[in-house]
Amino acid sequence: MNRDVMGLIIKRDDGSEIVNYDDPQFPSYIFEGWVKPKVTWERVPHFHEDIEMCTVTQGKMAYSVNGKTVMLHEGDTIFINSNQIHYSMCIDDEGARYVIFIAHPGILNSSVAVEMQAIRPIIDNKDLPYLRFRDIDEMTEEMYRLMQSLLSIRHCAFEVTKQFFQIWDLVIKRSEIIGALGPEEAPDARMQTFKKMMHFISDNYQRTLTLDEIADSGNISKSLCNLLFKQYVSESPINYLMHLRARKVAEYLRSSSLSMTEIASLCGFSGVSYLSETFRKFFGTTPREYRNQWKRIAEEQADSSEDLPK
Repeated sequence: MNRDVMGLIIKRDDGSEIVNYDDPQFPSYIFEGWVKPKVTWERVPHFHEDIEMCTVTQGKMAYSVNGKTVMLHEGDTIFINSNQIHYSMCIDDEGARYVIFIAHPGILNSSVAVEMQAIRPIIDNKDLPYLRFRDIDEMTEEMYRLMQSLLSIRHCAFEVTKQFFQIWDLVIKRSEIIGALGPEEAPDARMQTFKKMMHFISDNYQRTLTLDEIADSGNISKSLCNLLFKQYVSESPINYLMHLRARKVAEYLRSSSLSMTEIASLCGFSGVSYLSETFRKFFGTTPREYRNQWKRIAEEQADSSEDLPK
């Protein structure tokens, strides 16, 4: 795991997330985390080839998956399928604690037969963007146990693989119960258009962008552009752009000593005051306070690592 980007969702140019795997040689990320309003990893639309699973261990939260809000309470688990546009969010000021498991389905591909019989019918199914395991559902308690026990084995690829197969078995059974397993269908054209526009914004956020340009990048009208952004990320295209710029500012504040003027220029802001106003809107604090906060966290982590036995 790269500790320098903990708490950040880092994206490729096409908008997909670069998952911060626990081991670069094994595509799995397991973490016991928390979410509260305005942290850097809340409400950040992204997608990845990996499946994502989140079990709520305390409080309540929600996920947006392809524009649909899915409520989660303590004990619930959500399975988010490969390449779905999603993000986590708070639903109250208390926030929530959770166990998250992100893993590439390729871990399970022990043979072509397994891939075709058990993996592809799930990850290629456009009618299965997510599954929710709740108290009223079968297998919820077993899923909760499996997710919790991942924490103690997160650095053992063999043990994680064994557990992933058990989790996948529950995913298949749950999919069969709700009648979601069917013939493979073509990817949804609207989602592909939306991903093109996400890619365009990611490539061009450093310069002035207009709604016309964003819509043109997807070869659609401005009205449809607005509709797709509202559908998939519950934001207007321009608000999505400003949110992205604010997150880029957060990355520079945490990882560099650049001045505010330099950061404003790199992130597409016309000046420091506009940067500060926008940043405060999304993060609830000034850029200076945010930088000082993470500087203190880094110092505390450094002090605690020095206390560890040699």
